[in-house]
Amino acid sequence: MNKSFSIITFGIAYILLNLTSCKEQNRVQAPRILVENGTTYLVQDSILIPTADGAKIHAIVVRKSEMKEPSPAVLFHTIYARKSDLDRAKKAANHGYVGVVSYTRGKGLSPDSIVPYKHEATDTYAVIDWISKQDWSNQKVGMYGGSYVGFTQWAAAKNKVHPALKTIVPSVSAAPGIAEPMENGIHWNFHYPWHHYVSNNKYLDTTLYYNGQRWYNLNMKWYETGVAYNAMDSLDGLPNPQFRERLLHPTYDTYWQHMMPYKEEFAHINIPVLATTGYYDGGQVGTQYYLKEHTKYNTNAEHYLVIGPYTHFGAQEKPSSHIFGYDVDPVAQIDILELIFDWFDHILKGKTKPALLKDKINYQVMGANTWGHASSLQSMANDTLTYYLANERSGVTFASLFGTGNHGKDEHYTLSKQPVNPNDYLEQELDFTDRSNLTWNSSGWRTIVADSLMVGHGFSFVTKPFESDFELNGSFGGEISVSINKKDFDYTVVLFEQTPDGKFFALTLPYKARASFAHSLERRQLLTPGEKTKLPFGIVRMTSKRISKGSRLVVVINGNKEPFTELNYGTGKDISEETIQDAKEPLIIKWYGDGYIEIPIMAN
Repeated sequence: MNKSFSIITFGIAYILLNLTSCKEQNRVQAPRILVENGTTYLVQDSILIPTADGAKIHAIVVRKSEMKEPSPAVLFHTIYARKSDLDRAKKAANHGYVGVVSYTRGKGLSPDSIVPYKHEATDTYAVIDWISKQDWSNQKVGMYGGSYVGFTQWAAAKNKVHPALKTIVPSVSAAPGIAEPMENGIHWNFHYPWHHYVSNNKYLDTTLYYNGQRWYNLNMKWYETGVAYNAMDSLDGLPNPQFRERLLHPTYDTYWQHMMPYKEEFAHINIPVLATTGYYDGGQVGTQYYLKEHTKYNTNAEHYLVIGPYTHFGAQEKPSSHIFGYDVDPVAQIDILELIFDWFDHILKGKTKPALLKDKINYQVMGANTWGHASSLQSMANDTLTYYLANERSGVTFASLFGTGNHGKDEHYTLSKQPVNPNDYLEQELDFTDRSNLTWNSSGWRTIVADSLMVGHGFSFVTKPFESDFELNGSFGGEISVSINKKDFDYTVVLFEQTPDGKFFALTLPYKARASFAHSLERRQLLTPGEKTKLPFGIVRMTSKRISKGSRLVVVINGNKEPFTELNYGTGKDISEETIQDAKEPLIIKWYGDGYIEIPIMAN
């Protein structure tokens, strides 16, 4: 009897202890008072929000003390945990909202392991749910932020949209598996140090990450030694398990698909979306992907886009007035962060929609000092210019940099309006065994406006001068027609305006792609050596510019051989495992004349 009584007593005590423990774990930190510049804030900066699987998410909440009624909240969910994030939450409070900053699990005060990407869909949902249950919440939440923070907003809507989430404002959005760490199938080296940056400690490892010389030296050492791409961390001497893990998934497989909305999952996203990006933003590929998939699977999607001559950082808050040698038109010099809060006022408080948002697609026409507005990406243009890559000399010469292009002659080939002989071709040879700096094949651009063109070992093609002004609006498309002596290769296409004074204006960032992923990012399709094949363009960054009378368009094409992206030796094996021993004979690319470029324009 005593033994039974003891067991019952112990059981009750155990339950009470666990209940007490749960209360302690879920107890919300009492707000502290912070007074700055005559404003009194109520601050909770040590909140731990529980998730369904037992993790804890660190959150910061700031609201003005004068806020007496339940109010909407603005959420910024990020992996970039900084000590200054209190200021970001205060900014939302200063705009009349409850400001909330929350972190990827494992960051800040979270006791869990740091796991980028994988849990954001469920963790962001848990944070929104927690917000909606607070006394100060009126069950209206808006999210904003750029890059990885743009991705977390789409992740929040992956499985279902929480009833309290009323809008998202993703800027320059990351799209894991689509736009990073690879783009059109090609891994970019700058993602390698990113894993250290976000995962080495509970905040950010700025000391290591900002050591640019270290990462440049690593790129060069990898390039010069010719070791496998997946041995980068061994070469570096610092383990990078997340980098290695992602290399195990070179296709857009279920590993990536579980992170953000996939196909039909976009259909249930019925909340308004405002996206921002730039013509010179690396994150534009992700922004375009979300826009196209959302409007494809939800034909009634209320999805707005604002885009202009902005960089990755400029398109998130306040753009610079001068970027890469280009003086941005005055009308494009808007405060994007203020636009975002005006959007929140519209959606969460019922105020007037921002005046800039005259239609779904709002784009700044470079060189015209005007904004254009269209109902869709397709309706930005009313005509298409089609040009074929002819192998005939144009007679137009140009100044080159870092070695002469076009096989030693500074002369463009022709972009022909008429179809050319489909059997005519230009032949390019890339010797991957030669790692001298002089053979870098870095065709592309260094500044937006330049006196010379960088062609490397590729080819440039030019139109005749235009007889009148017109707008180039949207993304170029078409097909590249090639044959190679291997099973795969990577290539670059860059579009310029050559102005009447001979300068080159880079219309957007270079398009880089892997041939074996031209038809699908979900399945690699190797080429047959010696067989001619057509490679359609994938997601090409869009742009808008007034092309002036007397200008020409210039297209540069090239095979890739450089120290800053994964090297594709063409064996057909896992590319991350290929080494310089796989180079063997040079890559021979035949660029055929039935390859063509389609340029979307708004004709007068």
